[in-house]
Amino acid sequence: MKRLAILVSGRGSNFEAIARNIREGRLEAEIAAVVANNPEAQALETARGLGLNAISLPSKGIDTDTYARIVVDALAPLEIDLVCLAGFMRRVGQPLLEAYPMRILNIHPSLLPAFPGLHVQQQALDYGAKWSGCTVHFVDAGMDTGPIVAQAAVPVEDTDTAETLAARILVEEHKLFSQAIAVVLGGRYRLEGRRVVRV
Repeated sequence: MKRLAILVSGRGSNFEAIARNIREGRLEAEIAAVVANNPEAQALETARGLGLNAISLPSKGIDTDTYARIVVDALAPLEIDLVCLAGFMRRVGQPLLEAYPMRILNIHPSLLPAFPGLHVQQQALDYGAKWSGCTVHFVDAGMDTGPIVAQAAVPVEDTDTAETLAARILVEEHKLFSQAIAVVLGGRYRLEGRRVVRV
């Protein structure tokens, strides 16, 4: 069984969706660890409630690469196949990228390359975008710049606020992330330059 490490910072709704999809047989994997850089993250409590290995590794005041080494050391004994960033609000440092090359996935609430970074729903509204959505991509050293594994589109309604748009996108995130994880764990893709091609 392929083993996942899920990195979180907050409530962890995408982590919960992954766990639910595993329980209900839609994703063949096991969660070996849930790691939070925020000791107050709701996801830690949720993970403990599900009987999962919940690890608090506070990142406040620690530089990116030093923190990445701390995470690598925590994951090393767990034989992790894939690292999933589910609302993890820190840049991924070089030691983590080197330990898991092309084995770190992130979910981002926009149709990349449009609107990377933070406050993306407000960015989409301010720009006047007619469509938004979510993207699962491999993580590289850039900000939301890695090769795209999967995307789901969501229309932007004239009455949308950042909150209502975010809520509709989140519904798609909960489906898309597990689908993309299955593709990567199953090796059902190849890379052609930046393009992730399904096979």
